[in-house]
Amino acid sequence: MIEFKYIWVFVFLLLPLLTRWFLPEHREARVAVGVPFMSRLSAITGQTPAPGAAIIRGSLIQMAFLVLSWILIVTALARPQWIESPVTKDVPTRDLLLAVDLSGSMEAEDFTDASGKIIDRLKAVKQVLDEFLARRKGDRVGLIFFGSAAFVQAPFTEDLEVVRTLMDEAQVRMAGPQTMMGDAIGLALHVFEESETQERVLIVLTDGNDTGSQVPPQKASEIARDKSITIHTVAIGDPKSLGEETLDEETLKAMSQITGGTYFHGMNRKELEEIYKKLDELETRQVEIISFRPKTDLFFWPLGVFFVLGILFHGVMVLKKSKSEVASNQ
Repeated sequence: MIEFKYIWVFVFLLLPLLTRWFLPEHREARVAVGVPFMSRLSAITGQTPAPGAAIIRGSLIQMAFLVLSWILIVTALARPQWIESPVTKDVPTRDLLLAVDLSGSMEAEDFTDASGKIIDRLKAVKQVLDEFLARRKGDRVGLIFFGSAAFVQAPFTEDLEVVRTLMDEAQVRMAGPQTMMGDAIGLALHVFEESETQERVLIVLTDGNDTGSQVPPQKASEIARDKSITIHTVAIGDPKSLGEETLDEETLKAMSQITGGTYFHGMNRKELEEIYKKLDELETRQVEIISFRPKTDLFFWPLGVFFVLGILFHGVMVLKKSKSEVASNQ
């Protein structure tokens, strides 16, 4: 569909008519030669002299060219645009950040996959998270890995395929053997500073306890609460394990409770699947859709036709004049 951005410009189509009606015609004084035998010249040429000014009229082709040229110029000034079909887009209304524990204990093989094969904890997490991310259409998702240190693997992005690929490439101990969970939450707070959405969710997935973070996990959770960030904690593994692999359920429960989140515990892959289904139910997203119609400017088309007509018209005039001069010389 064609639309004109400045349709009021078409008022200028009347400008030549108004000029013709209200402005005086051009007058030009010329020197004339007076002859005493004017009557004899009139008789020979068959013309009768009349009083008043001589008005030179343009040809029909000239008038048509001027009228069409003015219409094309005004049309270009009105800025015609081609309006395409509406395009709709889902606007992310929630930022979801995943903090995944890659400490040494994640290599413990105590999970069973869908085919019945025994796999380690990280592989089980990858499989379930991949399905979870596949359902995150319309969300911006970020990814943090933590172990002895925490680092951002992916900032918030709508390209979930990238996040899924990065998660699939994660390896145990690539962030160190320990579990600095408090530092991971502190880093998450820094990542959320760039978020402008109202819904901000952090999911912490770990199978151990904090081993000496600079910021205690509960203190970091209190700061997250003040920044309107909800933390869901997902614990993996056996709560009866000892040493650095001890599962600190009390801290994880406190973290989620402080921010209004939920604590989950998964002992096997099936339980992990149920956890992420529950997260889907908890974190229902309010979809915001924007619609716009792409516009393409077309003003160059009338201008192009104007220039082509101008070249053709003046070419015809030159040829006509040349023929007249040749005929008069003969």
